[in-house]
Amino acid sequence: MPEGFHWETYKQALLFLGTAGVIVPLFRRLHLSPVLGFLAAGVLLGPYGLGRVASSAGWVSLFSLTNPEAVAAVGEFGVVFLLFMIGLELSWERLQRMRRLIFGLGAAQVIVCAAVLAALGSWLGMGPRNAIILGAALSLSSTAIAIPVLAERRRLTTGAGRTAFSILLFQDLMVAPLLFTVSILGAPHPQAAAEPILSDLFWTIAPAFVALASLLLLGRLVLRPLFHLVATAKSTELFMAACLFVVVGTSVATAAAGLSMALGAFIAGLLLAETEFRREIEVTIEPFQGLLLGLFFVSIGTGLDLSQVAQSPGVIVGFVVGVIAVKAAIIFLLARAFRLGSRLAGEVALVLAPGGEFAFVMIGAAIAGRVVPAPMGGEVMIIVTLSMFLLPLLGYFGAKLGPRQTPDEAALAALAPEADIGAGRVIIVGYGRVGQLVGQMLRRHDIAFVAIDDDPKLVARERQAGAHVYWGSAGRPEFLQRCGIAQAAALVVTINSPRAAEEIVATARAAHPDLTIVARARDAHHATVLYGLGVTDAIPETIEASLQLSEAVLVDIGVPMGHVIASIHERRDEYRRLLQPVAEAPRRARRAIRLSTRRKEAGKPLSSEAKREV
Repeated sequence: MPEGFHWETYKQALLFLGTAGVIVPLFRRLHLSPVLGFLAAGVLLGPYGLGRVASSAGWVSLFSLTNPEAVAAVGEFGVVFLLFMIGLELSWERLQRMRRLIFGLGAAQVIVCAAVLAALGSWLGMGPRNAIILGAALSLSSTAIAIPVLAERRRLTTGAGRTAFSILLFQDLMVAPLLFTVSILGAPHPQAAAEPILSDLFWTIAPAFVALASLLLLGRLVLRPLFHLVATAKSTELFMAACLFVVVGTSVATAAAGLSMALGAFIAGLLLAETEFRREIEVTIEPFQGLLLGLFFVSIGTGLDLSQVAQSPGVIVGFVVGVIAVKAAIIFLLARAFRLGSRLAGEVALVLAPGGEFAFVMIGAAIAGRVVPAPMGGEVMIIVTLSMFLLPLLGYFGAKLGPRQTPDEAALAALAPEADIGAGRVIIVGYGRVGQLVGQMLRRHDIAFVAIDDDPKLVARERQAGAHVYWGSAGRPEFLQRCGIAQAAALVVTINSPRAAEEIVATARAAHPDLTIVARARDAHHATVLYGLGVTDAIPETIEASLQLSEAVLVDIGVPMGHVIASIHERRDEYRRLLQPVAEAPRRARRAIRLSTRRKEAGKPLSSEAKREV
């Protein structure tokens, strides 16, 4: 090995990337949740898996994660990016409509679950302080696993998904007060006068509220101008850097104020949800979210010591099942009390019954403050980890149990995020002179549309005028998917660049063979190319200009308007028939060549029709 090269510097990154490259495709092929794969990989590669064997076989240490703390520190950003993306899918208006679920059902879930679990812990002989802290920790659920599991099964936009998210959001808000409770219970004389405690509570919560207010104020003033400035540079790298800066910066700011990092990122997502940059930000951030969440799940797996489970498997499994059963029963009853359907309540109860990642934060703080004995805290951490392993399975049964309608409660219908903005609408790519005229004609016929353009000044101006326009690059399939092209009524491409228009048409047609696509063409040759790529209609500028001139001349010299319009339409159809066969020829040739190649590879003779085409 060359001098100065340190394998440990690169080992963890390479192990994780290799795991992601193998686990995700394998588990998707087996129709299993990749979350389970990352958790299992963490157990295998962690200090309690291959790390134990490394002491006897030194070469094994090359393939083990020997520093799980560093993995966990980076993996925590997976939850941060996840909450940022959720914030982008919501809005302040939707959040306000969710207040009954967030501050009603969410608060009831945390209080009742913590009280019942603390009472059970005290009954088991834990002691009042230990029981209160561990009961509160076990009342929390896993945002990082529950949300991806719901999204993977397309349940996040249902009533159950919105309800589960509302409860999880309140749990995130409660992290700071719960940590303060740990510090109070860990004080040498918790029975001291109430004034110092109230003073400490004030000085603990006040910075958090100041930080949130500052974040909201600065976000409204700074975020849109920041992204507008970056967008004018037309640099993908700079835009990505701005996205990462906002996510990491807001999360660090709230963490410094004593709140969860994920809460700051969620607020930043809410602030950007109403801007024209929303869809491009989603496409930019999504790959980071997926990788970092995978790393988070790996870090959870590294903390599971199977040897401790093997010492008393019956007791630990019994506690895991007991915690899940108690929480599921409480959440189900509370959801029914809030007039939610029984099937919806059952799905929410199953998804939120396991423990969550913030339980590790609370228990770790309690152990560090010597409030909870380390052995007891360690055992509860194992229970939480094992329950999180069961969450994908519980999510599967919850989806089977849950209602088929989306959502099943009328009161929850407005809470679904605007995931498919193009659903049932016409998508206009390029909102310059031509695109705006198309939009005006669609409005005249009461047809909804959404427009896309890469000029930030134009987008800002048209949004102020009330147009539904987003900034971004429509040449990327991920961006078009985010704009809801799968449910769109039609796609209209009006941009100036022939090459860019061809890329957009090819991308859209490859993903959606039945979509109506109408594109602006420079001339007859460009129209032929677009027809070859699969457009429904290509409109050549030169031909259309000639037809309009002809129409004006004929009308002006006294030819009846009806005859003129009929002849113009007839001539336009002749051009279309002329251009389409030219485009069909190379398309048929390519199809015939592919057929010929496949049959030769299979050792089969060509049919007479295929021979004629070749």
